[in-house]
Amino acid sequence: MISLGIDSGTQSTKTIALDLESGKILATASHSYSLIEGLPPGHLEQEPQHWLDAVDITVRAVLEKLGKKKDAVKAIGVSGQQHGFVPLDKKNKVIRPAKLWCDTSTTEQCAQFNEEFGGQDEIIKLAGNAILPGYTAPKILWLKQNEPRNYKALATVLLPHDYINFHLTGERGMEYGDASGTGLLDVREKKWCEPLVEFIDPDLLQALPPLASSRRAFGLLRENLREAWGLSKGEVTVSAGGGDNMMGAIGTGNVQPGVVTVSLGTSGTVYAFAEKPVIDPRGEIAAFCDSTDRWLPLACTMNVTVATEQVCRMFGWSHEELEKNVHTAPAGCGGLLFLPYLNGERTPNLPNGTGVLHGMKTETMTAAHLARATMEGVTLGLGYGLNRFRELGIQPTEIRLTGGGSKSPIWRQIAADIFGVPTICLASAEGAALGAALQATYASHMATGQTTTFRHLTDKFVKLDESTRAKPNSDHKELYTELLTRQGDLTRRLHAADYL
Repeated sequence: MISLGIDSGTQSTKTIALDLESGKILATASHSYSLIEGLPPGHLEQEPQHWLDAVDITVRAVLEKLGKKKDAVKAIGVSGQQHGFVPLDKKNKVIRPAKLWCDTSTTEQCAQFNEEFGGQDEIIKLAGNAILPGYTAPKILWLKQNEPRNYKALATVLLPHDYINFHLTGERGMEYGDASGTGLLDVREKKWCEPLVEFIDPDLLQALPPLASSRRAFGLLRENLREAWGLSKGEVTVSAGGGDNMMGAIGTGNVQPGVVTVSLGTSGTVYAFAEKPVIDPRGEIAAFCDSTDRWLPLACTMNVTVATEQVCRMFGWSHEELEKNVHTAPAGCGGLLFLPYLNGERTPNLPNGTGVLHGMKTETMTAAHLARATMEGVTLGLGYGLNRFRELGIQPTEIRLTGGGSKSPIWRQIAADIFGVPTICLASAEGAALGAALQATYASHMATGQTTTFRHLTDKFVKLDESTRAKPNSDHKELYTELLTRQGDLTRRLHAADYL
């Protein structure tokens, strides 16, 4: 049996084919696309048709590489970027481009939610999460207030991976994991929070698709797609799928307590497995559900490799030159500290934040110091989220690193030193795509009466690369503890003075 994992992201879509007998990824293919250009600041949108085109292109490419083996494809799973808003009309046509997770044009709508319900704290008590600019809920309210004609045509609200599932199966629905990222789900009860929904519109509940288990088989691949892709006759199961972080958790084996995944991508995430909801009364940690019907506490930062790439452009460096320069600067950069809020920030919630360099002296005003301070600054931001995990009762024993930044040995060591926990990379960098393929495998097994568990599947198919393991350097513990405290103090004081 072969399972296909589709990972539909902001910049590209990747499809992989996982052979369940050998455990090998037999084929991969990817296709890139772009955001809509020329929009006002804070507005980040994409045409959903690009995702469907990319799915078709990458699936066809993978099946061509499989050759005759494609007859063994029996399951498909989809990972998608979280929080995006795909509005459909009564004819199931997309009404307007999707507003994405990184769209921050909805700060006014978030303020309206807070005013209506007595502040962020009260909303967290109500549903488990605050209403943040990246979430889907304020995007829906934005549409109602800014594009009333489009809102009037709204018949169905879907998230990006739900829209791809709809394309694959003709079925509309949401699973708990990605639905929790809308801001409208009561994560404790796993049902729509009606007061929040009705604040947007009393009739909106009718446009929200049915909620169901993340473990289920969502549907069967449509016959016309099966024929177009040249798959053999017989049922091909499509799983419920999930958001990219939920699928990344499965794909990194983050399905048991103690394992924490940290993504060093354009943005950064820290997430863990939990047997029960983890509600942060301060709203800094998102109380998401995962895509195995458990929970996925998560911290997200907007600026990680976006900052280091900017340093490379500034000095005309390759990644190898960046690595070399970071090596030449001392740990802690002699007190040079970078607040990395180049694109605003989500944790802490600073949608209009900017970057700050603090502690510049003649001896630290060098390219190498700036490079290391940037790498340390974005990692300290993630370390803040990890410490908040600890305060909420989550005790990490191992950090599994993913994303482009995890390829850097010096960055892996900096992460281990700041986090105070060993870090390691995966043997496969597929992450969310592998998670989607494993979830599809689980759903197919359940649909055909076979017994398995996510723990069994991840133990079998998720492999670690021991050559990348980095252990914390005890000599740097006090130094980075002080820097983390200073980063938090500076952020709070500058924000209080309205400078961030």
